[in-house]
Amino acid sequence: MRILHTSDWHLGRSFHRESLLSAQAAFVDHLVETVLAEQVDVVAVAGDVYDRALPPVDAVALLDEALGRLRGAGARVVLISGNHDSALRLRFGSALFEAAGVHVRTSPDQSWEPVLVDGVAFYGIPYLEPELVRAAWELPDRSHTAAISHAMTRIRADAVRHRASVVLSHCFVTGGQVSDSERDISVGGVAHVPLQVFDGVDYVALGHLHGRQRMSETVRYSGSPLAYSFSEVGHLKGSWLVTLGEGAEFVPAPVPRPVGRLRGELEELLTLPAYEGYEDHWLQVVLTDAVRPKSAMERLRARFPHTLALSFDPVGAAPAAQPVRLSGRPEAEVALDFVREVRGEPAAPEEEDLLRQAIEASRVKETMA
Repeated sequence: MRILHTSDWHLGRSFHRESLLSAQAAFVDHLVETVLAEQVDVVAVAGDVYDRALPPVDAVALLDEALGRLRGAGARVVLISGNHDSALRLRFGSALFEAAGVHVRTSPDQSWEPVLVDGVAFYGIPYLEPELVRAAWELPDRSHTAAISHAMTRIRADAVRHRASVVLSHCFVTGGQVSDSERDISVGGVAHVPLQVFDGVDYVALGHLHGRQRMSETVRYSGSPLAYSFSEVGHLKGSWLVTLGEGAEFVPAPVPRPVGRLRGELEELLTLPAYEGYEDHWLQVVLTDAVRPKSAMERLRARFPHTLALSFDPVGAAPAAQPVRLSGRPEAEVALDFVREVRGEPAAPEEEDLLRQAIEASRVKETMA
């Protein structure tokens, strides 16, 4: 049994206003070629297929094309929803897809209903919003650990009937390395799920974190197929090719344009030969000139036409207030920082509770959209 583990396509996403649709289409081409070349039996897509609950029409068209081509190449497809997806919208047509060999799992109660492929049971645990399953599943607390533990208990009870088992899950396993491009999924400040929750199955295909990671020999993140933030400089993007009972190898994906970070004085960046290798990169540049250069972005783009982000950190200047990092931080923290900045004092405890409740209610509403 050969499985191609991929996740976090985020179809429809842009990178600092640069469209990534052609790069995402190239990744689909690569997946189809890999399925054919490696005789892949199942493609496992571990969530965040789209970048938002209401994806643009060209992203929907690309997913439609991808599923048809992967199935045409001979692979079955098992796909779960992630925290960026609308479970209800992604579920559309799933009964018909099932008959065609494309298995979409977006409902929590489907988590322990296996997709059987040559005697191997595939279980799809979609992104589980704890508040939505707590009452129905009679969970001991409102946490990702409680929700996924319940699903895994049901899965292990069913898996004993089959010769092998594979689980897809979209979550944050303790010890995983984050980047700036994942959306926060914390509940009450806790988003982590212990690795031991996934004991007892043959392979776990994880999604949510955008860097490839091996949490154990049988529990892995494939990461996103493209870099979606400059914090992912140096990431090797691609998919895990898993042969059950034998191991896994990483299959690198095509890189449409590398990402990079440069730091230094403007004249050095514009003239030194050492920076020639960055001329085709998407770049984040920090200028350290003591005096801010005029027309800095225009001059940078004369040599580095794909410079996307520019900031200044003058050497020798008086210390300035540090900019607040927004990406990758919990929404509640960002909002509370805003309250503190505007008022000059932090929110009262009851205000903080109210704000966190409002943010959680918004996330639950989006998950049900």
